[in-house]
Formats: sequence, C-alpha cells, structure tokens
Amino acid sequence: MTDAVTVVRGFLDDVRSGRAPDHANRYMAASVRAHQIESEGETTVLRTPADYAAHVREFLDAFGAFTLEVTECFGAGDKVYARWRQTGRHLASLNGETPTGAPLISIASCVYRVEDGRIAEYWIQVERKGMELQLERLAA
Repeated sequence: MTDAVTVVRGFLDDVRSGRAPDHANRYMAASVRAHQIESEGETTVLRTPADYAAHVREFLDAFGAFTLEVTECFGAGDKVYARWRQTGRHLASLNGETPTGAPLISIASCVYRVEDGRIAEYWIQVERKGMELQLERLAA
C-alpha cells in the first residue's frame, strides 16, 4: 500500500499542477468529499476524478500554464497537509474585471485524507484576500 504523503505529492505534482489533469483517477477515489473553507461560509461538494480534471482545466483557462510550488507537504497516518503557491497570468475575468495578462499569485493549503491509496476527502483553504488585492492593483 502506498503511503498517504506519496499519494498526495503525486496528485499535486501530476494533477493539481495542471500537467496531467486527466490522471486524477490515479489518485482520487470515485467520489471525494471536498470541504471548501472560505471566510464567508463553508461548503462541501462531491468531486469525481473527472470533475476534478475539469476544475484544473478551469484554472488553466483562467491562469494559463501556471506553476505550482508545493511549499509544505507532510502527514501522519491517513492525513496529509499541503500548502502551495500557484503563479499564473490573469487570462480570464475572476470577479467581472477585464483580464490583463499580468502575473497573479494564489496561496492555498489543504488537508487530504487518503484511504486505500486514494484521496477520499479534503479540506481546502485559499487565501482570497491576496488575490482580491492583486486584482484591485491591476484595475488601478
């Protein structure tokens, strides 16, 4: 059985990075509970590997061929914590603004739960204020 950190690291490097979104089925269970923690409210959605691949392609449309730098990744038992910095370009409107092509940085962290060698659940937090401030500066 593959350890949880190896599964998550492979997922981040292969799928979340945008390099191979369609490899999501190699790392994810058939249905994954995705807890999206935002300051204005928490939501939970069910994601399939195909849904997640489409989600990553949305990032590629919005940010182009972005880079994903994993700055922390460690785990204990079936849980793995990861934090990353995504750097791309402003290629699509995120909040109704006109795309500028300028660099944009997004920082996020996530706790993944791995079961039977696949991601079964995760809790993600995205630092949204930083993105908001970047977009405001671009509009000025």
